[in-house]
Amino acid sequence: MPIYRVARGEAFAQGYPLGHDGDMDAVLLVSFGGPESMDEVMPFLRRVTAGRNVPEERLLLVAEHYFERDGVSPINDQNRALLSALREALPDVPVYWGNRNSAPWLADAFTEMAANGVTRVIAVFTSAYSSYSGCRQYRENLAEANTVGLPVVKIPNYYNLTGFVAGNLDNLRASLTDVAPDARVVFTTHSIPVAMQDGSGPGGGQYVAQHLAVAQYLMEQVAARTGVVYGWDLVYQSRSGPPQVPWLEPDINDHMRQLANAGTTSVVVAPIGFISDHMEVVQDLDTEAAETAAELGLAFRRVPTVGLHPGFVAGLATSIEAVRGGGEVDVAFGEPLPTPCLTGCCPNLRGGKPTLCERS
Repeated sequence: MPIYRVARGEAFAQGYPLGHDGDMDAVLLVSFGGPESMDEVMPFLRRVTAGRNVPEERLLLVAEHYFERDGVSPINDQNRALLSALREALPDVPVYWGNRNSAPWLADAFTEMAANGVTRVIAVFTSAYSSYSGCRQYRENLAEANTVGLPVVKIPNYYNLTGFVAGNLDNLRASLTDVAPDARVVFTTHSIPVAMQDGSGPGGGQYVAQHLAVAQYLMEQVAARTGVVYGWDLVYQSRSGPPQVPWLEPDINDHMRQLANAGTTSVVVAPIGFISDHMEVVQDLDTEAAETAAELGLAFRRVPTVGLHPGFVAGLATSIEAVRGGGEVDVAFGEPLPTPCLTGCCPNLRGGKPTLCERS
């Protein structure tokens, strides 16, 4: 597998100072957030959908999914576990955590880092792929929250990071252990507006291309290691926009209906678009998609997300060290994406906002 070097002079170009004696680096885990009590559910959903004209009745329907789980999203506990794993993997670097839509807030994390003497921040997003919502929006959040003016750079988007791919491969192979060769592997990711896909990543159109590249690589590895060639597809889930706005399709439930009509009897669903089993996974796949499969008479198995796979955690740690001081980023295929991001990458279609981690 190719290994690429990301030098500090590259990562900290365009206004990010090079290291000198007395610098104190810190890692900032940047995530989406979620409610942790019944009272937090509706305020959380209103923050998430602010400015998108989502009707209150729609929010109440979504809220029911949280109410069924005592108002608690799984994502914060999963981030606590990832935070602990990164701290163990990086014993000499403090690791902080901040969310976009719930406590612990990004602004509080910056205040704490500044108070503790941190002078440079390396951000890690809980999103592996290029898109506005998965990259630029987080960089906008960083710009808004960073009132203390700390220099910030992010690790490259890590869809092709060897540890991320290896974790997904291990989980997929384990889920295929006793599955018939005619089962269909269905890779899933969060749907986004088509216009957002068109502007995603360097040169545009990278959100879908990156997922297809991961899926293709995984299936090639499965075939090489097992001798079984499974059919596979990439589909989408968790659409939340108005019906008049085109989003990526097909939806996983519609796709399973098509598969069942064509004679498929078994599906193995692999959510490669997510790094942990948060609400979109446990509700939209483990509940809704599983119910659809049962109605259709399809055998249904859901592959675990990469979570705390040791290779994934180690890969993140290696990427962090590469950005800090010059090191090696190990990718399974292709090349690492640039950091800082290219100017204009993954544009905000509702108007420009200040952003960090972008070349000037």
